[in-house]
Amino acid sequence: MGQPNDTSRAIHAAVLIAGAGPTGLAAALFLARRGVGVRIVDAAPQPSVTSKALAVNSRTLDMLQDTGVSERIVTQGWSARGATLHQQDKEILSFDLPTTLGAPRAITVLPQARTEALLTEALQAQGVIVERGISLKSLVQDETQVTSTLVHMEGETEEVKSLLLLGADGARSTTRQALGLDFAGSNLPEPWKLWDLQLDTPLDPWHAHIMFEPDGFIFLLRLQANLWRVIGNGHDPLGALRRTCMVGPVAWQSQFHIGHRVAAKAAVGRVALGGDAAHIHSPIGARGMNLGIEDAYVYADCAADALAGDMTRLHDYAVLRHAVHKEVVRRIGAITRLVHGRPTWLRWVRDEVVPLAAHLTLARQLMLRTVGGLDHPLKTRP
Repeated sequence: MGQPNDTSRAIHAAVLIAGAGPTGLAAALFLARRGVGVRIVDAAPQPSVTSKALAVNSRTLDMLQDTGVSERIVTQGWSARGATLHQQDKEILSFDLPTTLGAPRAITVLPQARTEALLTEALQAQGVIVERGISLKSLVQDETQVTSTLVHMEGETEEVKSLLLLGADGARSTTRQALGLDFAGSNLPEPWKLWDLQLDTPLDPWHAHIMFEPDGFIFLLRLQANLWRVIGNGHDPLGALRRTCMVGPVAWQSQFHIGHRVAAKAAVGRVALGGDAAHIHSPIGARGMNLGIEDAYVYADCAADALAGDMTRLHDYAVLRHAVHKEVVRRIGAITRLVHGRPTWLRWVRDEVVPLAAHLTLARQLMLRTVGGLDHPLKTRP
């Protein structure tokens, strides 16, 4: 655990972080490297072994470069070379990812669980250990500190005082609820189905693939060897794949519902939100984990300045990140509704207009910047 801040014997840590997903881990790592005392807790007794996110984008690799984590991600993952659009088994557009557009590295495919493990190892090297089986129950704050009540798996409660708190505790964030913040937005009605499975396919293994189907879409990305991630919102995505592919054993399957929501504020007083606690959206665009790590990067800069005496920097974080959250969720929501293929008139736009627009240079650059996390500037100050 990080060393307590010397300003007060009553303070257990300068920053308490609730949630040890990629956002919380990255924030703890960025802060610890600045010499800030940090404590990070997570309700789950063990790290997750399944992965929602798969791609580490260019901006994330750049932000993590100095920590040594980027090099390990690139070494253990593989670089996606491009993307291909299909319409009922016919390839209608294929493009490679350029090395321009200000992206110093290619998008790297590595399951989120592995990225989290690498962040955890780097954090341990800084002397900070994730405390698991501990959840945030409630919090109150005043002008000088945040007092949090933590609950251990065994039922023991603990009162912790910290100068700051970062809620990186997911879409059902206790931190956000304790702040009384609305989480406005919308949900798509149908479940999205997910499989990690063996696939014998003629598809280019170095590309991501999106297949437009009459009743929805299918997204495919190779994880390793012949293991692929498949996501679809139609009636029978695997049945559609069997038209051209040999579908093998399933390693993992799940389903989930899609929402596009942004918290009313990204920070209130000494308490801030990051990652899914502040914003959720569909996995199209590969932005969820990456946007959360970007929150962590900006938060660490603002929090370090606040702890050094400039408390206006917490307001900076709130203003900067809320604007980014709204814009990214709006853009990903629009792309998702288009790819979604419902209702019928929107499916017509998708099938007829998207292939034509995707050939245009400006449209393609916007798409590439969105996936690379480069569709807005990375700002730590207004």
